Amino acid sequence: MARRPTPPGQQPSNAVGHALSLVRSHIPPVHPAGLPFIAVPLAVAALGRNRRWIRRSGLTVAAANAAFFRNPHRVPPNRADVVVAAADGEVTLVDSATPPAELGLGTAPLPRVSIFLSVLDVHVQRCPVAGHVVNVVHQPGRFMSADLDEASDANERNSMIIRTPDDRQIVVVQIAGLVARRIICDARPGDVLTLGETYGLIRFGSRVDTFLPAGSRVLVERGQRTIGAETVIAELP
Repeated sequence: MARRPTPPGQQPSNAVGHALSLVRSHIPPVHPAGLPFIAVPLAVAALGRNRRWIRRSGLTVAAANAAFFRNPHRVPPNRADVVVAAADGEVTLVDSATPPAELGLGTAPLPRVSIFLSVLDVHVQRCPVAGHVVNVVHQPGRFMSADLDEASDANERNSMIIRTPDDRQIVVVQIAGLVARRIICDARPGDVLTLGETYGLIRFGSRVDTFLPAGSRVLVERGQRTIGAETVIAELP
C-alpha cells in the first residue's frame, strides 16, 4: 500500500545498501501513480529517437513527470504527541473550521492548518500522526483554485479520520485544485498507519487540510513552508 518513512538512525546493512542509499538521497523514487506518466513519454522518445525534437520532447516530459511524482524519504520526529505536516507546501490558513460534513463529526469548529501545494512541490501526502484509519470519504465537487478559502467546501475532496492509540482523532483532507483532477488515497478503514507514512497523492496542484483536536497547540503560521512528515505543525492536548 503506502511506503513507510525512513526509521531514524537506520544504517545500510552492506556496501550495496550504502551505495543505493546514496543514490536514493539524490534521486528520490517516484510514487507508483506516476509510472504511466513517465513510461509513455519515454516510449514516445524511443519510437521517435531518429527525430531529435520528438526524442527531446519525450525525455523532457518524462523528466518533468518524474520530478512531480517524486516520493523522497523523510525522517519523522521521535517526539510524542505531535502532529506533522501531511504535505510539502505553504501554510495558507491557520484557523478554526467545521470538519467536512460528510464525516458526520458535528458542527463544532476545530483547529485547522491548510497547506497549499504548487506544481513544484512534492505531491504525496503523509500521515500526520500514527494511528488507525477510522473512515475515508470521497466527496465530488468543483475544481476552484485550491488556495481560495472556499475551496475547502466547494472542491472535490477526500477526507480521512485517523484515531491515535490514545484515542485522539485527527482529520486530514485532500482537496483538488484548479488543475488537479485526480485524488489518490491508498488508505482504507482499518489500516494502521505510522507517523509520516505515505498514503496518497493529488495531481497537479492541490491543498491538504488537517483538523486537530480541540485544545491542540498550533506551531506554524501563515506563509511558513512545511516539509511533509518532518515539520511539526501542532502539539496534541
